[in-house]
Amino acid sequence: MKIRSIIACLAALAALTFAAAENPRVLVRTEKGDIVVEVDLIRAPVTAANFLRYVDVGLYDGSSFHRTVTLANQPDNPVKIEVIQGGQLPETKEFPPIAHETTAMTGLMHVDGAISMARDKPGTAASSFFICINAQPELDFGGRRNPDGQGFAAFGRVIQGMDVVRVLQALPARGQQLTPPVKIISVRRMDVRSKNHSHDQGVTP
Repeated sequence: MKIRSIIACLAALAALTFAAAENPRVLVRTEKGDIVVEVDLIRAPVTAANFLRYVDVGLYDGSSFHRTVTLANQPDNPVKIEVIQGGQLPETKEFPPIAHETTAMTGLMHVDGAISMARDKPGTAASSFFICINAQPELDFGGRRNPDGQGFAAFGRVIQGMDVVRVLQALPARGQQLTPPVKIISVRRMDVRSKNHSHDQGVTP
């Protein structure tokens, strides 16, 4: 029995190690500092792959973080959240919207540092993403921030640079619009597999 337990523990550890190895890390360079995000391809395959598609063809380069949501700048909404939002591209540069992967489907909740897709109706998420400051359970499936109750699609988390995220959230804003927006210099994969992805893939928005 002890041998079986040891084998089971080793198998579970190997599975966790494999999953971690499969999840790429992405470096978001901004004019205010760097943010490193781990993208969860295992639990949120559709949403994570969509984000990486934009990363791999360089479409986020030169975009910006344009929105900050603080407890003080949403007076008309009884359900308060704290996020920064960026990566919004012109429709002409966006890929088609993706299916909505709820937190109930993925198990990826809107914890402090979670990265998630902005959307209107379910199934309309395209390029724009946001990062949570502090836990935001009202953005999960069943949460009250969106009246449809479907929540938003988290697909990873910040593993380095939350100090930069908090700096961005505290910058001057007109309402929720950062003034000026914070430029995103580049967004690149950090793992070795990035060598197999280039701007020459022939993918066009």
